Amino acid sequence: MERRLRKVRTTMSIHAHRRTLELLDGEYASIHHGRSHDFDDLREYQPGDDVKDIDWKATARSHVPLIKRYIASRQHTLLLVVDSGRNMAATAESGTTKSELAVLVAGVLGYLATRHGDRVALLAGDEQRVLHEQEGGSEAHLERLLRRIDEAISVDGPRSSLAQVLETAVRRMRRRALVVVIADDLAYTHDLDVHLGRLQARHEVLWVSIGDADLMARRGDHRELVGVESGIGLPPFLRRDRGLRRAFDEASAERRARLEEGLRSLGIASVRVAEEATAIGTLFRLLERHRRARR
Repeated sequence: MERRLRKVRTTMSIHAHRRTLELLDGEYASIHHGRSHDFDDLREYQPGDDVKDIDWKATARSHVPLIKRYIASRQHTLLLVVDSGRNMAATAESGTTKSELAVLVAGVLGYLATRHGDRVALLAGDEQRVLHEQEGGSEAHLERLLRRIDEAISVDGPRSSLAQVLETAVRRMRRRALVVVIADDLAYTHDLDVHLGRLQARHEVLWVSIGDADLMARRGDHRELVGVESGIGLPPFLRRDRGLRRAFDEASAERRARLEEGLRSLGIASVRVAEEATAIGTLFRLLERHRRARR
């Protein structure tokens, strides 16, 4: 059986040149920069930085305002909250399964965390169960988490209930953590708003949506599709109907806009991962957006 983590690392190498990987690595590290006795490096002063952090001697030598950055001495926890309901077994926008993209996203972020000495934990669930894996900091532990995600998602599995998984995260996570929610292309609901608001009050929360497939056959795929949630087929002739396509596009755009608006109102940075080839760049934008929002 192929190791999930090895596949994640291979994908990172294929789809991101060295500079992008270094930036992704740096953006993850910058989330946890804090004041301690461990000096990290110097960087150019930017509006919003604390004036107390300016290194005046280095500034005098370079003629550019430079500030000191410190590495927080404590170990951090990355909590992966994953929707493992049967919707995540459906086809993603790129043609691969959503579960594969979810494992890739979890693997990339988990790998960055372990590289920085942080610990990774997992909560994955559906309407019938919530799987909890305690935090750990080794690659073997991360491999086990990725396998649990992959094995939990099945087209024959229970329906999704992300609100239930988030409620469990609120109850169990007492110590401050970086929480990354990996979910279906879903609608924003009152329950999500309540649980995310409680999580965001205690932790730092990021959101990754796994993009739905284009059901309207615009890429030349005229197979009959069956919804994993309903089990009802969508005949090819309906998918080619222009009016239905327009209504589908409008409904999808409205659902995504409501989700983005709800997350933005809570101060949660979010992105939508549609395919493996662009996942690395998309995650980089997520980390950068989160870092900028915290200034």
